[in-house]
Amino acid sequence: MKYFKLPDLGEGLPEAEILEWHVKEGDTVKTDQVLVSVETAKAIIEVPSPQDGVIAHLFGQSGDTIHTGEPLVEFANEEQEDSGTVVGKIGTASQESKTDDFIIGAAPSSRHHHGVRATPAVRALAQRLQVDLNTLSGSGRDGAITPEDVQKAAEMDRQHGPAEPLRGVRKQMARTMAQAHSEVVPVTIFDDADIDGWPKGTDITMRLVQAIAAACKREPRLNSWFDGQQLTLRNHESIHLGVAVDTEQGLFVPVLRDIGNRAPEDLRDGLNRLRADVKARTIPPKELQGATITLSNFGTIAGRYGTPIVVPPQVAILGAGVIRREPVAVDDKILLRRILPLSLTFDHRAATGGEAARFMAAVVESLQQPTIEFI
Repeated sequence: MKYFKLPDLGEGLPEAEILEWHVKEGDTVKTDQVLVSVETAKAIIEVPSPQDGVIAHLFGQSGDTIHTGEPLVEFANEEQEDSGTVVGKIGTASQESKTDDFIIGAAPSSRHHHGVRATPAVRALAQRLQVDLNTLSGSGRDGAITPEDVQKAAEMDRQHGPAEPLRGVRKQMARTMAQAHSEVVPVTIFDDADIDGWPKGTDITMRLVQAIAAACKREPRLNSWFDGQQLTLRNHESIHLGVAVDTEQGLFVPVLRDIGNRAPEDLRDGLNRLRADVKARTIPPKELQGATITLSNFGTIAGRYGTPIVVPPQVAILGAGVIRREPVAVDDKILLRRILPLSLTFDHRAATGGEAARFMAAVVESLQQPTIEFI
């Protein structure tokens, strides 16, 4: 027998969720034939077979989470050492291969309760009451799940319906937000930019990108990485901007590289490609890493001001709200002007209030110019 284990999918991703099996037990497969589509926190990936053979057993069903190094497939035709090595290329799946039809009530696989501390009796009780142990936090000794935990969850399911575990991108987003909350000392400052002088058809996002680039050059401390454990700071010469993109699957933040040295047309083309790849779930994991500062343009949907969350090791994130026409005093006259509200959250461990204020002032100054030349 030979067990093919979930290989390292790269970029420090420790687990994946099974979306769809492309084979079934008893099938004969060839090397590089796609066995299964899985979803990581970054992308959808098709895992190919490392060898020719007959499938004896599949470990897991749609919706199950499997960790790197755990058995994925058992082959029936060879007696070799266990392998976690993939022969062939692992590529991202096409949008058409994605499925949202997770089997919430599927029977647990051999790894379905990975890391859950529960006695056989508690597991049997959970099975009888149709409670997923993976959704529970144990109140017993060393985090063990007790019968009372299971009964309480069953009562909650009866009253409010079954809990839906976070999966894929949303699960990773929850972890990242919890990490940020526990590690960052956030402060948010607010201001407005009068953009009434902008020519018609101005690309709002590109003006924001250029304003951030100008502000980073004025106050480079906010374009840094801060290590809160070692209390060290790394200042970056290049500005790699994370741009928050909202999708049905959750929040993605692709990275627009070196924004301070690229023409607006090049930046726009690059951002369009990144957004298209995000929506198709074909974006390479490396394109979601390495941001030195972030932009959240939530105003394309709703909201005037916000308190955007800084994700370590970054130091700052700029939020842009809904553009409104508001009365403004200009030369002793009250005029209706287009106003862009801004929210800057920064990690106060790494940057002072003065540095953040100067950064915001540079953003506002850049945005209030009717046009801007290539930086």
